[in-house]
Amino acid sequence: MATTFSNLSQQFLVILLALTCLIDTSLGGRQIDPKSSTQFIKTSCSSTRYPDLCCASLLSQASTIQTSPRLIVHAALNVALSNAKTTTASMVKLSKTQGLQPKQTSAMQDCLEVLSDTEDELTKSIGEMDKINFSNDGLTINNIQTWVSAALTDEDTCSDVFEGKSISSNAKTSVKSQLLTVAHLTSNALALINDYASHHA
Repeated sequence: MATTFSNLSQQFLVILLALTCLIDTSLGGRQIDPKSSTQFIKTSCSSTRYPDLCCASLLSQASTIQTSPRLIVHAALNVALSNAKTTTASMVKLSKTQGLQPKQTSAMQDCLEVLSDTEDELTKSIGEMDKINFSNDGLTINNIQTWVSAALTDEDTCSDVFEGKSISSNAKTSVKSQLLTVAHLTSNALALINDYASHHA
């Protein structure tokens, strides 16, 4: 009797181990290969106007994005928003420069308003992306496209800020670069949104 019980216990243990192995294998099959995530991002970014910047800004989030078209759009919007906030902080600091000419001061305020609008539009777009799985996907995507398009600023909007000699050349170069990056990141986000929309029409 003891032998029979022992045999049954061993058989049960073997079956349990086999099931555990099967479950582990099954779960492992669902995991996204990091290489696949990286390739997905590179392929997606190839449809943008600034693919190198797109890859550089998103590859660090490959484990989160995986191979999801929705998540790559979400990540691109967040990157653009983060850079817009950083640029706004730089512009605010620049606005405190001594000896600014009236034209520069006025242009600075206009530029800060543009950046504020950009942040608002991107924030609304991110909020809508969280609702993308609901029934009105078409309307939601259209809203996002409209808002991100509005967030795209004309690269000449802030050009008057940098006229004159009150602002150092280093400060000008730095903020110009940041403004350009925000515009390019927003452009990339819009391209990814448009690509997403074309597959979810």
